[in-house]
Amino acid sequence: MPQYCEFGGTTKKCEDWLSNHHPELHGRLYSDAAVAQGLSTLSVDAQKRAEKDAQKKAAKAEAQEARESEKRAASKIYIKRVERNKRKFVTEISGLEAFGLELKKVAKEFGKKFATGSSVTKTAAGGEEITVQGDVSDDVFDWLVENHEEIPEDNIEQIEDKKKKSAG
Repeated sequence: MPQYCEFGGTTKKCEDWLSNHHPELHGRLYSDAAVAQGLSTLSVDAQKRAEKDAQKKAAKAEAQEARESEKRAASKIYIKRVERNKRKFVTEISGLEAFGLELKKVAKEFGKKFATGSSVTKTAAGGEEITVQGDVSDDVFDWLVENHEEIPEDNIEQIEDKKKKSAG
């Protein structure tokens, strides 16, 4: 939304977005005449302060983006195949939220894709994971690699969890 551009820290991104989506508005706001007219109303000190503030905001936004991409690179997605009883399995997928995926939407997609029950459940640690009925761990791995390029294949880890048989 163009009206929110002036309040964000990423004015450069905003300007690029405007030039792609609303070229006529971009021309009005960022033309040389508009910029010169906006600057002419400010005193020399105010111009310098505005320039410094803009640089600070841009640096802050860049640092935030770098932190997020670093966090994303370090994050892992765990696909765990859990045996319930006899030959019944569920597949638990955790760590998707670190990559900006909405768990409910992804759970619904898994349910449709694999024709099975799929839901978002809370973990003991307080996080959330997707539980899919059936042994679909390999299929989930392939689907994530194919449909989400933002997730590096090395960040997806498959785990097999077997119940311990009681001595009897």
